[in-house]
Amino acid sequence: MVLPETGDCIVLNGEIYNYGALREQLKDRPTALQSPGDTAVLLRLLAQRGEKALQDLRGMFAFAFRDQRSGNVLLARDPLGIKPLYFASNPATAGDWTLVFASEVRAILASGLLAQHRLDARAVESVLWNGFTVAPVTAVQGIESLLPGEAAWFDTSGRLMRRFTYWIPPTPGQGPVATEEELEAALLDSVRSHLISDVPVGVFLSGGVDSSAVVNLAARSGASTVNTFTLAFNEAERNEGDIARQVAKAIGTRHTEVLLTEQDFLARLEPALNSLDQPSFDGLNSFFMSHAVRDAGFTVALVGSGGDELFGGYSSFRDLPRMQQVNRLIASAPSITRQWLACGVRRIQQSSGQAYEPQTRWAKLPDMIAAGPAACDLYQLAYALFLPANQRALRAVRASDSGLLSGLPPERYRQLAQETAGRSDLGAIAMLEQRLFLGERLLRDTDATSMAASIETRLPLVDTALLSVVHRLPDTIRFHPVRLKALLRRTGLKGLDSQLFNRPKSGFELPFDRWLRQALGQEIEATLLDAAAVSGAGLDAAEVRRLWMAFKAGAKGLYWTRLWALYSLIRWTQVNRVGT
Repeated sequence: MVLPETGDCIVLNGEIYNYGALREQLKDRPTALQSPGDTAVLLRLLAQRGEKALQDLRGMFAFAFRDQRSGNVLLARDPLGIKPLYFASNPATAGDWTLVFASEVRAILASGLLAQHRLDARAVESVLWNGFTVAPVTAVQGIESLLPGEAAWFDTSGRLMRRFTYWIPPTPGQGPVATEEELEAALLDSVRSHLISDVPVGVFLSGGVDSSAVVNLAARSGASTVNTFTLAFNEAERNEGDIARQVAKAIGTRHTEVLLTEQDFLARLEPALNSLDQPSFDGLNSFFMSHAVRDAGFTVALVGSGGDELFGGYSSFRDLPRMQQVNRLIASAPSITRQWLACGVRRIQQSSGQAYEPQTRWAKLPDMIAAGPAACDLYQLAYALFLPANQRALRAVRASDSGLLSGLPPERYRQLAQETAGRSDLGAIAMLEQRLFLGERLLRDTDATSMAASIETRLPLVDTALLSVVHRLPDTIRFHPVRLKALLRRTGLKGLDSQLFNRPKSGFELPFDRWLRQALGQEIEATLLDAAAVSGAGLDAAEVRRLWMAFKAGAKGLYWTRLWALYSLIRWTQVNRVGT
């Protein structure tokens, strides 16, 4: 969209939820904009205020704004990283282009502007550690990602002029202590804001606390009809169809249940995998759910992601503070004592005689003891797909050092260290869960896979206004009892029978573990045993073969996510013709 009086231009991906209020802040409050929507308001705000306008935006967005007078371009990404934004500058000063940017890495590859499509060695190490790449690194050399809450100015030659953070998470103690009533009002406000749309809105309902809270809040916010959708499976261990049906009935929604069988999954595996913009061991559940919603005629859907990170729903909130306490206790012990303790634990593990080392948190204990009490290091070790020694063995060039710190790009590691400093143990873990598990994995994969189905997903539990209230809650109210999300239950599930949710936590996942040992395993095996393909993805073919054979033999502590992450990396490099 171009502003007629100045020639300033914007390209926007996403939604600015508070654009109505921002319209009232415009100079002279113009009554005739190019359109009644948020893009016209954002364009005029940027033309009037420049980068200062970023502070006032509430929403999910990635945009490029060109200042006509200077010719400079501002790229910006929303504070919580819901919408991705990638860019590359032309290394050739005499080239016929200067800067390229897009919402997907694959769009930049498809532009044909990059002379080479080379796999970034840091991405390989990141996938082995995290199961996905962590910004600002991408899978392709020369393509970078903006961080959440970051913006950058580029001049007409494509040169980076300034890169800056315009939003930082609220720090504990900012403002008065929030009340439960204030949180409930913030939840209702967020859901109400996310429901604003020119078309009907659906809601993903898994039957868990988070998605059920969003559905219940949507009904309480005054929505005339709430349309809910659930994926069901034949595999009982992963099927929550019955529970979701009960929740939908209790709330009074118009409910649709879609059965996904292993045969259906295999039949659509190729387009599902092709929807992933970068290698990842997650995201396919969102692909199938998004298509189910789209097939029902909806183009906008609310998602319940974010509740676990806000209110302490993961086991990390229980386990990591314990580990931090242990490490603080032994921190004063002589170094040789700590080494002796770590070696003793390692010897116990190695006596098991398994075909492949267990990749469990217990197996990571020696490395966690050596790491000390720093939250970021312990968190990364706890979530690592592979032990550090196995990561080195799986990389094709084992002596290479990509420079990552605990599996993170150094600039991201330093940012997270700053954002967790001064927080309680639980508050620091919540920040890491929001920035990494949610921000780098769930949000990015959900965006790519849902957009592949032409669905716009919105996340009312991932909202800066809501976050500002949550961060003013005392830990004793926000997190305790740990893992139960009692506060979200009281505020989000009000009016529902608590017995509906008194059951063990079950993540919204496809039954991969069973499928990998059945028909799906044949597809995985063909890829993992293809030495040329494995080497082309920067992995050691012999070590990958050993890993797969151990998994097939039923090695304990070797979960399906490890194999799927490698498969995703190898296949992505093949499909997108990106190699070492």
